[in-house]
Parts: sequence; C-alpha cells; structure tokens
Amino acid sequence: MSDVPNETAQVERTMERLGDAAYREMKERIIRGVYKPGHKLTVRAVAQDLDVSTTPARDAINRLTNEGALVYAGPKTVVVPVLDAAALREITLTRLALEGLASEQAALHGTPEDVNKLRSLQALINVALEEKRYAEALWHNKEFHFLIYRLSGFPHLVSIIESLWLRIGPSLHNLYPEFAREKYGVRNHEVAMEALEERDGAGLRAAMENDIRDGYRRLKRANQERDEG
Repeated sequence: MSDVPNETAQVERTMERLGDAAYREMKERIIRGVYKPGHKLTVRAVAQDLDVSTTPARDAINRLTNEGALVYAGPKTVVVPVLDAAALREITLTRLALEGLASEQAALHGTPEDVNKLRSLQALINVALEEKRYAEALWHNKEFHFLIYRLSGFPHLVSIIESLWLRIGPSLHNLYPEFAREKYGVRNHEVAMEALEERDGAGLRAAMENDIRDGYRRLKRANQERDEG
C-alpha cells in the first residue's frame, strides 16, 4: 500500500500549522505598530521577514486582508490601510466602551505582582520614549494595555479588543513625537497603575479611557494634517 496519501496529509497539516504561526506573528506585528499606515508588503517580503516559505506567508496575508488589517494594492502587494476620520472615530468609540469595561473588571482581580509587572513595562516604555525609539515604545505599550485587559477574566472581550487594535495599531505611530514630548500616555499609565493597586475600578477605567481619548485627539489632528498636506 502506498504511503503517498498519508505523506500528503502530513505535509498539508505542517503547512497549515506554519500558516497559523505566520498569521499570529503578522497579526501581532500589526497590533504592536511594527508597520506604519501605507506600508507596502509583498508575499516574498513577508516570507523573508518571518523566515517561512511563500505559502504560509500568503495564507497569513489572505487572512489579514479578510479581517481588514491589510488591503490589496495589486495582485502581489498589500498595504497597511490608512484610517479615515470616520473609521478612526468608530474604532475609538468602540474602544472606549470595551476597553473601559475590561479595565473596570481588571481592578477586581489585580495583584501586587501585576502592578509590579506594569511598572516594569512602563520603565521600558519611558526609556524608549526618552531615546526616541517609538516603535519599541509601541511594542511595550501593547503589552501594558493587554496585561490589564486580560485581568478582567473576560477572554472573549479581550479577543474583540485585539481585533480593534489590529485596525488601530499602525496609526499609533502618529502619536509621536508629541505624545513622547508631552507625556500624555505616561501620566495616564501612572494613574492606571495607582488605581489597580488600590482596586479602584472606576479610577482604572477613567485612566484607560483618558489614554484612548488623548490618543484620539492626536490621531485626529494627524489625519487633518495629512489631508491638508
């Protein structure tokens, strides 16, 4: 009896696992703002970046385009979309509702160890901002926020929030350098850590909502500057 069908099935399962891994890695990079709005990607470039073959790279790209995180600009090229004013407003209003809820619930479960983890992340963010390594600051910023949201104990809510960050993540580049200079995010994060330490749900929700609102004001101006320019 030939083993070809079994071998074929094994290869297909391996490629499927590679495609899932490539998708997760690309998704995380987009959420964390590794790619700026308007950044162009090809299947070959993604494959090289993730150290995989073109098949799992193409699968990852197709899944992310279906989710709206990437858009096709040609048969072999995708682009990180630029959010218009309407999309930015809708995402922000939804984030306020959902991330506010997750933050309020997180205050019920946070421990001193969680607060210490947040302080360590904030220290990394502060150094990155001072040294103008904004991509690194965004990387740690995502971890800061989602550490809080995961404390809510609502995994489905966290998954929905993640889908919103998949859309907004690249635009967060436009926060800088103003956000670093004025330290809006730093102050909001400091208030959030104090609220979590005190198990103050309303205070934690307000701090995270203020962070979103401050960011929205800057991103809205960036959109206006782009349109005028």
